Amino acid sequence: MAHRRQDANTCGVTAAIAVIEGRWKTTLLWLLESGPRRPAELRRLVPGLSEKVLTQALREMEADGLVDRRVYDVLPLKTEYSLTGFGRDLAEALSPLSDWGHRRMARQAGPDAAARTTP
Repeated sequence: MAHRRQDANTCGVTAAIAVIEGRWKTTLLWLLESGPRRPAELRRLVPGLSEKVLTQALREMEADGLVDRRVYDVLPLKTEYSLTGFGRDLAEALSPLSDWGHRRMARQAGPDAAARTTP
């Protein structure tokens, strides 16, 4: 029995990619896996990430239910972002893709490198 491609509107992979599309979201997911972080800390950890783009990505991730934004009532204002359970599920689901990416990078580096990273 031949497998038919699903309509793009009902394809789970397309739906998942729509949530993580953009240059920085997967990096932010990876950084937030280790615990809550402040926006300034995220900017320091990701060279080339502007405050405007960081804010936009975090707002989109919050709207998609991936991150929680917590604002502390102190002066100066303190804001932290952390992964939700849904965000942790996505980070976990991306782990095999990350493994594949590492194998691909090793393969591109040459046959000796690929042999060292193959499980």
